[in-house]
Amino acid sequence: MALVDNHDAIFLDLDGTVWEGGNALPHAVEAINAVSAPALYITNNASRSAEQVAVMLREIGLRAESADVLTSAQAALQLAASHLDPGDSVLVLGAESFRDLVVAAGYHAVDSADEEPKVVLQGHNPDTGWRQLSEAALAIRNGATYLASNLDTSLPSERGLMVGNGSMVAAVTSATGVVPQAAGKPEPAMFLQAANSVGATRPLAVGDRLDTDIAGAVAAGIPVLHVATGVSGPIALLEAPKELRPTYVAEDLRSLHAEAEDLRPGRQGGFSARVDGNDIILSHGKEGATGMQALRTVLEVAWLMETPPELVRPNSEAAEAATANWW
Repeated sequence: MALVDNHDAIFLDLDGTVWEGGNALPHAVEAINAVSAPALYITNNASRSAEQVAVMLREIGLRAESADVLTSAQAALQLAASHLDPGDSVLVLGAESFRDLVVAAGYHAVDSADEEPKVVLQGHNPDTGWRQLSEAALAIRNGATYLASNLDTSLPSERGLMVGNGSMVAAVTSATGVVPQAAGKPEPAMFLQAANSVGATRPLAVGDRLDTDIAGAVAAGIPVLHVATGVSGPIALLEAPKELRPTYVAEDLRSLHAEAEDLRPGRQGGFSARVDGNDIILSHGKEGATGMQALRTVLEVAWLMETPPELVRPNSEAAEAATANWW
């Protein structure tokens, strides 16, 4: 049975999973449009509103409305509600759409620590600079509660990994000693909120980053597919602790329509794997066997070890070819 046929909704990460810098990743649009279950887009990128994201999704050929998008800015605002009363001042480091959310919720958005904000909300904005970070630091030192939309240290783009919100947060934390509570992934709240919004009881999460997408789904108790189109690669998977391990591993979103059991870590492609001291020996392999088949074979063994393997040692021509691009 195809993977998507086991689930009544799919929750898709965006950067590194569906697109890079707004440009669709290969096979993503076709694969998603072929899914009959509801598709929701859960993104840690707080720089755009849900409607702006939906417009971008439609521009690349996906069927999406603002109700199909859940951003970490929306989640952060829900988190802030427990610290605020209507009309309270909030210092917003983030995009104009983040500020608009704060105002629409009945709060007073400010730019200066001198206005005594009760909460500092920080989300990704490529225009954030020293002045804005300094106002946030001053407000936090004056007693404001510090909340972040997400803590991703990097942001995938078509040019590579850019500086993410977590790296900007780190500057404020360095100046204040205060680590913010984060609303986005890897916290489970966004996944649970998405499930509630469509009444899903058997959702599937999909993402590219172990420490956010995968960890959040695991924390929410939702099966999760890791795709190798973004941040986390084979080494990260091999070293992943239990709380960061996906249910399924695949090259890209075409795997939504592959057999579910073929996507689970386990012996396949004619490969075999065994432990040798602190290493794993990968042997055999059919002609034409893929690197992903080799990876799933090795992962089954690696995830049974008490500590991650020091090396994966290929022991056949097929294993050499399959692992050539892992490192």
